[in-house]
Amino acid sequence: MTRPAAPKVRQAIEAMQPYSPPTSGRGGMLRLDFNENTVGCSPRVVQKLRQAATADFLTVYPEYESARREMAAFFGVAADELTFSDGTDEGIHVVLQTFVNPGDEVLIPAPAFPMFKFYSQVADAKPVLVTYPETDLAFPLDELLAAISPRTGAIIIANPNNPTGTAIDLATIERILQKASGAAVLIDEAYFEFYGVTALKLLASYPNLFVSRTFSKTYGLAGLRVGCVFSQAQNMAAMRKGQSPYSVTSLGITCALEAVKDQDYLNAYVREVLKARSQLYAALGRLGIESFPSEANFILTRYKDDETALRIYTELKARGILVRPRGKEVARTVRFTVGNQEQTGRLIAGLEEIL
Repeated sequence: MTRPAAPKVRQAIEAMQPYSPPTSGRGGMLRLDFNENTVGCSPRVVQKLRQAATADFLTVYPEYESARREMAAFFGVAADELTFSDGTDEGIHVVLQTFVNPGDEVLIPAPAFPMFKFYSQVADAKPVLVTYPETDLAFPLDELLAAISPRTGAIIIANPNNPTGTAIDLATIERILQKASGAAVLIDEAYFEFYGVTALKLLASYPNLFVSRTFSKTYGLAGLRVGCVFSQAQNMAAMRKGQSPYSVTSLGITCALEAVKDQDYLNAYVREVLKARSQLYAALGRLGIESFPSEANFILTRYKDDETALRIYTELKARGILVRPRGKEVARTVRFTVGNQEQTGRLIAGLEEIL
């Protein structure tokens, strides 16, 4: 009797490199590596979670209709212009699987969030990286506009961008939307709260615009995996056709709805981070460390050589401080998440000891 053969892996998956984020062994460390909220979510959210997590509540499948109306009202959009997603990741995935055909090009200003390329490859599309100039990491607008063609199925832009921290204005986004007629243009606003500029106000004017938000960063709910995607109603209806009907948990939705009600807590956290960011910039200047302007809760720094960058990462880790090397995307760089002022003081003290 012959043994059955294993199924063949799709060619698009076979060609991919696995994404393996270094997320183990972070307990008890100062986590300045993944741009998470470093002080925790609103206490109201924790209280709501404890109240909601009953045996009866957990037996019922998630229901999204009323939650979608409530969250849409918070964001100032219609309920049929919002879709919940399992973090930003699923939002990216569903946009691409709904509007991009195999072989289409997906334009990505790079360096960028790795999931942009990852899900483009999963969709059997062709990711086309439009690179930032390494001198100043200015947004490559002219190069991006020149790359748009009839083969373009989607364009994905993080605003502010990760890992550079740089951002673009609405006029720039509109130029891209106008040139990319017929292609899905996704603006990932994961760090919106630190920048304050949103493309949501453009939804009515551009049927090719998609905007994503997450509760994993500023709101401190990374462990619950909740995000939102916004677009015109016909796009949302198409996306939901191909989306898992229960991809976001009831507890996640419940906590996200509670989190947006506590804007005082959120705003206080954002103000604290912005003060700490200024504190860190001043210290980097004193220490002679090159850095790039950031509109997010992190700063990308660059060193004279890769060895110095690796030493910064290694010796900070030895001091209980986790930061993120980004040399694979931008040579000689390390990214620092900005926490509160006390945490930033610890980071600065570590840098002073090392240098």
